[in-house]
Amino acid sequence: MPEPRPDTQQVIAENREYTLFSWSVQQQTHPIHMTGGRGSYFYDGDGNTWLDFSSQLINLNVGHQHPKVLEAIKAQVDSMCFAGPSFATDVRAELGKKLAEVTGLAKSFFTLGGSEANENAIKIAKLYTGRDKIITRYRSYHGATMGSMSASGDPRRWPVEPGIPGIVRVFDPYMYRPPMGGSASEWEDGCITHIEEVIQLEGPHTIAAMLVEGITGSNGVLIPPDSYYPRLRALLDKYDILLIDDEVMSGFGRTGKWLATQHYGIVPDIVTCAKGLTSGYMPLGAVVVNQKIADYFENHFLAGGLTYSGHPVSLAAAIANLKVYEEEHLFEHTLELGNYLGERLEAMKRKYACVGDVRSIGLFSVLELVRDKKTKEPLAPYNGTSPEMAKLAAHIKSKHVYAFSRFNMLWVCPPLVITKEELDAGLAVYEEALALVDEMIGAPVAAD
Repeated sequence: MPEPRPDTQQVIAENREYTLFSWSVQQQTHPIHMTGGRGSYFYDGDGNTWLDFSSQLINLNVGHQHPKVLEAIKAQVDSMCFAGPSFATDVRAELGKKLAEVTGLAKSFFTLGGSEANENAIKIAKLYTGRDKIITRYRSYHGATMGSMSASGDPRRWPVEPGIPGIVRVFDPYMYRPPMGGSASEWEDGCITHIEEVIQLEGPHTIAAMLVEGITGSNGVLIPPDSYYPRLRALLDKYDILLIDDEVMSGFGRTGKWLATQHYGIVPDIVTCAKGLTSGYMPLGAVVVNQKIADYFENHFLAGGLTYSGHPVSLAAAIANLKVYEEEHLFEHTLELGNYLGERLEAMKRKYACVGDVRSIGLFSVLELVRDKKTKEPLAPYNGTSPEMAKLAAHIKSKHVYAFSRFNMLWVCPPLVITKEELDAGLAVYEEALALVDEMIGAPVAAD
């Protein structure tokens, strides 16, 4: 057990007084004083142990304090802490080669996170094609810098609007709630047709790329039907439009493969990644481009750069992290445990009146909560909350399970190193919370 820290309230107070917390009204922030962690758990200043059921920001794939990644970081610090982005280094060569291997693409441009990766992917697509427009989806999130935020579809973009010009949005493969009514099967057929009509109305010659999350993350783990990506790839090829695959959250083992789109047998033109690239141990993102784009910049100016692009300590952390995935067979573990998780979530859907839908692939899962399964009325409004969602979140937190909930959804995204016993422990707390919600909405008590 971790020891309580007598100064923990002072630490929290000084964090509040001297720093700003993201995506929040500052008076409403109640941060946990985090002091360390190990595997699927982290510790707070009061001596509590928390089960990390969201891998922090769905990025700590190899768990807290993995010794192999820590060792690589320490060794790189001892060897060389920094090299400017114009220098060649051993780690830059090694990671670039590995990313080409696992993505099926050619060359990488390194950034410090996912937002910068998407920002540069948009720029590269525009430079390469000479076109200005980017198609994105409404239920998407691509980062918090101006270009990436503008490209996002969810409400976090509203404060920065109008943002950058040239963003065109289309509807998502949201099979539980098909837009404009109709059935899921009708929307499966109409989804790509809708995108083609938008392309024609906007003018194919004006569109550089379509930017998508491999599997939509913080807007609900929207898993497309098997036909979606092959049809989308063919459609974009028809109009000579690039496909940018944002794998920041869904990539690097989260779904049991290097890229979520690999489940669908397609190869994007550009892949952006971060989070699981280092499991959050060091800041790093990457834009990985295909051979045609790489060849273009052999003779054309790449108008982009970052002081910390190719930072050797970050690259060393990524190399070690990717080795952990392979040496410890974490992708296979994720697929096996993910099948079990999917079964458990389907059982919850049958048992609890408030669970309208579950979506799960690997260890990337969400429960969508409703007031009525027939009408699908959300338990909380879009971009809002409700007393029921607040009680659910408070109960889970009271049991020292760290969970991600947003709108009417509750995620299950633990570290990929989690054991079946640890997964069961967290799901048991979720079931307690779902039972409380059923009571609040007046649903009959579920039979065991």
